[in-house]
Amino acid sequence: MKRTAILFLTILLCIPSFSTQPDDKDKYKRMLVAMATVIDGDTVPSVELAEVVIYGKRIYPSQRKQRKYDKLTSNVVKMYPIALEVKAILVETYLYLQTLPDDKARDEHLEKVEKGVWDQYLPIMKQCTLAQGKILIKLIDRECNQTSFELIRAFIGGFKAKFYQTFASLFGASLKKEYDPVNDNEDAMIEEIIWMIDNDML
Repeated sequence: MKRTAILFLTILLCIPSFSTQPDDKDKYKRMLVAMATVIDGDTVPSVELAEVVIYGKRIYPSQRKQRKYDKLTSNVVKMYPIALEVKAILVETYLYLQTLPDDKARDEHLEKVEKGVWDQYLPIMKQCTLAQGKILIKLIDRECNQTSFELIRAFIGGFKAKFYQTFASLFGASLKKEYDPVNDNEDAMIEEIIWMIDNDML
């Protein structure tokens, strides 16, 4: 029964597609394309399937580790939308700056953007924990392919970037922190959590 089901699935995957051929007498022409492998003298259909990534919520035997993971999940769920908003603001600001005639107009616009960001996000950030702030710094690097320090330096200058970096360091954070899911275990878990968010699993 199992072998029959596998064979049936293989045949379904190899079902021929239909394409319109206006020059043919027949309106539709059947095109059959299937790969095959010879195993012990038998020709067996073979299909290359796309890679499928499956994540699920991690379950730890230790309550301490489980609480830590659940807290990380909660923090990412809270900070990820803000990182996406920051990315949208940066893209919009960059595109608008290209339309301005000179440096003076660009500087004036950046001052307005900076004030607007402070007014909008300062009340939100006051309610965030230090751990959430650190995650946001990583997520901004993930979304923008640049650290928060590099973005601030590019848009409003090196002096303010150093000022904000010094301010962040007073709380044990760094605007230069990079997101590295390949070599950092926490970042790898964050990547899994984001995948679940993007796929409506959280």
